[in-house]
Amino acid sequence: AGRTGGPGHGGVSLLVIEAGTPGFTVSKKLRKTGWWASDTAELHFDGCRVPVANRIGPENGAFPMIMMNFASERLMLAGQCVAIAELAYRESVAYARERKAFGKSLTGFQVTRHKLADMATRLAAARALTGECVQRVLRPGGDMQAAGLAAMAKNTATDMCSFVCDQAVQIHGGYGYMRETLVERLFRDARLYPIGGGTREIMNEVIAKTEGY
Repeated sequence: AGRTGGPGHGGVSLLVIEAGTPGFTVSKKLRKTGWWASDTAELHFDGCRVPVANRIGPENGAFPMIMMNFASERLMLAGQCVAIAELAYRESVAYARERKAFGKSLTGFQVTRHKLADMATRLAAARALTGECVQRVLRPGGDMQAAGLAAMAKNTATDMCSFVCDQAVQIHGGYGYMRETLVERLFRDARLYPIGGGTREIMNEVIAKTEGY
């Protein structure tokens, strides 16, 4: 997005900046805690001239389009959290059944069974809320409460995912802290979700406005 009009959100347009445009450079690639499969870099724009044909939508009309995209983006992130947590949960169940301690598998201990039960319960709740949100967003004509519900789904799913991945590492013990394990990667990747697509705090503001207070 670039400023093409006056101050505030009403003076911004969406633009396509093509590679090779004079003044457009990749300053540096950034090293992240997780999400290594997705490159992240600082992009630098210095006096780039962009033809009007590269504008997306109407002039100064970027803000409404960005806002319209947020509900679907947050819903997508909630779905990703459900999938990541499901994988971490399955890995934990399999490991707990296989790993032996004091002559029996980890699932033979009540504390482990209760950890897995908490993981399964929170996972089911987040999946149900995300599914309801999908149905309401896809209804003909949309749903005026979809933005708030998507924010609820994102917060619920990201909190759940962080909890499940943390418990997965705990169940795996020291082995779960090793880079060679899947749960270690999931634990690192999960940390981005309460930030990306709108922080948890911003989601609460969206929910509050939707609820009318």
